[in-house]
Amino acid sequence: MANLIYSAIASLDGYIADEQGRFDWSMPDEEVHAFINDLQRQIGTYLFGRRMYEVMTAWEGLSNDAGLPAVEHDFAKMWDTTDKVVYSRTLETASSARTRIERNFAPDEVRRMKGEADRDLAVGGSELVAEALRAGLVDECHLFLSPIALGGGKRFLADGIRIELELLDERRFGNGVVYLRYGVGKSDR
Repeated sequence: MANLIYSAIASLDGYIADEQGRFDWSMPDEEVHAFINDLQRQIGTYLFGRRMYEVMTAWEGLSNDAGLPAVEHDFAKMWDTTDKVVYSRTLETASSARTRIERNFAPDEVRRMKGEADRDLAVGGSELVAEALRAGLVDECHLFLSPIALGGGKRFLADGIRIELELLDERRFGNGVVYLRYGVGKSDR
């Protein structure tokens, strides 16, 4: 059975975007980006909410851009070859290859996908992640803590979700970012 992984870059005080919705403060340097790429190689399918999907589609077709830095070119190639499922009631068509749109998040369908997959799945988008956590579907959280406090914005974990986590791995980077890999245990949904 494949794992469902939630991975995000967050501020020290737990936000993935500031109060204006910006996340430019979180752009990984080459060392962090290469590490993220290595983690993403195990992902066979991305599950996205609409807004996260729209952000990520910036990678579409960039694997053909010879001018990209090597680490970005590497991620763009992975993006092009990974399946994507977008959960949206409003999105009419997908703007990326290997993408299907689902109108509603169905926990049993995601359980089936996990059971049949030979590679892990990743979930992104704060509202979708909250639904997946409440349904007990998330197996791991990968958190990249950036050395900045934002004081508000969009949270890494939604309010009202209580889960027990087990530290599985950690790593420090030269730019002050800290990677924490947690296994998800019991939750109070």
